[in-house]
Amino acid sequence: MLIQFLTLFPEMFAGPFSCSMIKRAQERGLVTLETINFRDYAEDRHRTVDDTPYGGGPGMILKPEPIFKAVEAQTAKAGSKPYIILTTPQGEPFHQQTAAELSKLPHLLFICGHYEGFDERIRTLADRELSIGDYVLTGGELPAMVMADAVIRLLPGVLGDPQSAEQDSFSRGLLDYPQYTKPAEFRGMAVPAILLSGDHGKIEVWRRQQALLRTARRRPELLADLELSPAEREFLEKHQLTLDPEKKDLPMKGGN
Repeated sequence: MLIQFLTLFPEMFAGPFSCSMIKRAQERGLVTLETINFRDYAEDRHRTVDDTPYGGGPGMILKPEPIFKAVEAQTAKAGSKPYIILTTPQGEPFHQQTAAELSKLPHLLFICGHYEGFDERIRTLADRELSIGDYVLTGGELPAMVMADAVIRLLPGVLGDPQSAEQDSFSRGLLDYPQYTKPAEFRGMAVPAILLSGDHGKIEVWRRQQALLRTARRRPELLADLELSPAEREFLEKHQLTLDPEKKDLPMKGGN
């Protein structure tokens, strides 16, 4: 997979992508990451990429010409159009399912906005507008890095164990279950006995129940589209969590 970032600050990408599994994925040829400074595509000798907004207002707005030229240059270089993502707080929320969808594409290009915003005509370049949350950052670089990280770890061969991604929070519609390692007891806190039993069938049931319980307490809305068995509903009710069949809510009624 090729992932490109159109940005005014390519140096921001050096640290996050030069260590851990992202570095190893690049070394193994599983992903190629490129940063393109769209200031290089500015049309005047001052390399101007922004200007004041028509109609007045604070801040500076990114001009369309450098970004259009940068996208066209990368399309010509690749021989085909990349899937273009515009990072913006006005975009649709980025979820694990979004990452899974993007991981199946051969070429992604992120347009990272900056300053007060960008000329509205730049939106016409994007196949998708994505946001990582309801807040505003100084630019689109950090969201692009977050999304790229989530995508890259889903590529075949990036994780040591392919099941790791399948068991991540959100991958199966639930938050992840609690996990433990050695020692079996630490400062008076013991690992649940079921995990030491060696009974893998019972362990799987326990993990599923704990994932349901954690999701119901922390993110009940995630259960709205999940099919629960009668036994699972009974389990939640035992913990004073009930599912309203009409509203599909799981309001907390108590428990720890």
